[in-house]
Amino acid sequence: MGDAIDLSGDGGVLKEIVRRAKPDAISPSDDLPVVDVHYEGILAEDAKVFDTTREDNLLFSFELGTGSVIRSWDIALKTMKVGEVAKITCKPEYAYGRAGSPPDIPPDATLIFEVELVACRPRKGASVGSVSEERARLEDLKKQREIAAAAKEDDKKKREEAKAAAAARIQAKLDAKKGQGKGKGKGKAK
Repeated sequence: MGDAIDLSGDGGVLKEIVRRAKPDAISPSDDLPVVDVHYEGILAEDAKVFDTTREDNLLFSFELGTGSVIRSWDIALKTMKVGEVAKITCKPEYAYGRAGSPPDIPPDATLIFEVELVACRPRKGASVGSVSEERARLEDLKKQREIAAAAKEDDKKKREEAKAAAAARIQAKLDAKKGQGKGKGKGKAK
């Protein structure tokens, strides 16, 4: 359907859209990090299918950004929308690397996945609203801490200024006493 998009900037993760999502489809986000996908994994070297969810029609679910899947999936799925099908080509350094994943994936294998993003949703126990509310609460807490830190810094500055002013007054009194002491008794002796 389209040309391959270099998602990694070095040719390590290429994405080609096979079927576009509807324009108003949602994408994974911080509020919706858990994704459900159908996929088929193919070895680029010999076009052998090494894994698929299509045969048993089960979805594969995972949370983006947690390291639970190969790097190329974290990169590519963030760019997809629900309903989109994409062909993702993954160089070894973005897949299983030198080690491979025996017995199905040999070392230094380039992999091709056809991935359909079926859904994206909040973490278990969180709703979109609660995630947004928690983020807002944490942001508010951060602002309160910044205000408290600024007030503490102002108080510290005022204390230092007050100490300096007190020290200057004491020094002025000492200087004044020294000045008075120098004039006493000098004119009486002849």
